[in-house]
Amino acid sequence: METELPPDPGPAPEAVPEPLPGTLPKTETIVSPVVAVAAAPLPPQVPTYRDRGTGLVIFGVAQIILGLLAALMVPLVALGAFMSRLSPGGTMRPGQFLSGAATYGFLAAALLGLGIGSVQMKRWARALTLVTSWYWLIMGTLVTVLLTAVLPVTMRSALAQMKQSGPNAPSPEMSTAVIAVMLTVLIIFMAFFLVVVPIAFVVFYSLEDVAETCRHRDPVERWTDRTPLPVLFASVVLFTGAMYLLVTGVTTPLFPFFGRYLTGVAGAACFLAMGALDVYLAIALFRLQSAAWWIAICSLAIRLFSMALTYARADMMTAYAKIGMSDAQLQMMNSSPMLRGHVLLWWSLLSMVFFFGYLLWLKRYFKAPSTISSAALPAQIG
Repeated sequence: METELPPDPGPAPEAVPEPLPGTLPKTETIVSPVVAVAAAPLPPQVPTYRDRGTGLVIFGVAQIILGLLAALMVPLVALGAFMSRLSPGGTMRPGQFLSGAATYGFLAAALLGLGIGSVQMKRWARALTLVTSWYWLIMGTLVTVLLTAVLPVTMRSALAQMKQSGPNAPSPEMSTAVIAVMLTVLIIFMAFFLVVVPIAFVVFYSLEDVAETCRHRDPVERWTDRTPLPVLFASVVLFTGAMYLLVTGVTTPLFPFFGRYLTGVAGAACFLAMGALDVYLAIALFRLQSAAWWIAICSLAIRLFSMALTYARADMMTAYAKIGMSDAQLQMMNSSPMLRGHVLLWWSLLSMVFFFGYLLWLKRYFKAPSTISSAALPAQIG
């Protein structure tokens, strides 16, 4: 007799061992998608500025070319000194030759250094080129305006002398036309190199993309980064003026001193002292020292008063005669409208007045260090 058996339940499941007391059950590690994404390498960041490396090279090469042209002027000054021996006006004084050679040599060295630094995309080259271009533009504009106003008078004086030279003098109509063409070409030439060229440099080196390119190509902090650009401009102006004073004190010691001109050793000593003061002020202003700002304001105000009083009262031609100018040279200088009546000197005084106003505007960068109040001391100590 058959009996029914229960169905086969299949293989029995393996027994899972219970965890020991004090231990945690083993769990599977689940990798989060967020963690996986974070672990993946990030794509390279795209710069948010336009790279101006090509422009820096182009403008740097332009500065190098201008520097070479300035260096070329040094032998030309020497040639002029040699040719002056054949002119009726007398031989060029050694001081005049040294002054011209030193000026063009300093200008050539500055342009070559800034041009090479711009090609290398250095931070200091960009900052110094920007402030020197502003200085170049301001002084170039003043000189262009002065020449535009004075050169026609000079040309008319030369034309009048040509009419009195005798029957072999050219016709007035021809002389007037030639002088007008020469005057126009000269003014355009001066305006291009003294106004248009520095405007191009100012516009380019003022671009934020140029600054970012220099920061990216030259990541190391440079000494020009330690002070604001307006203060750096004042330091450059003072340093350049100091070099001019030192050269003038050696070559042409003719110092305006409260209504009269000091010549000889006294004049040279005053020029050297003022040049040393300007070198100190250039360095101290760069370091944002408040005392230096006050010294600059006071000394420049005294200097302006002394120069204005001297230009109004003293006779410059008499002072030039004391430093060895010949009668022919004095007559030639006296016939120039730029020197007659101190036109050039008053124009230079006007530029110093502008700089005095600029120094007053710079006061915002020379604030006295704030003192810590006694109430804040316990909180800082704690």
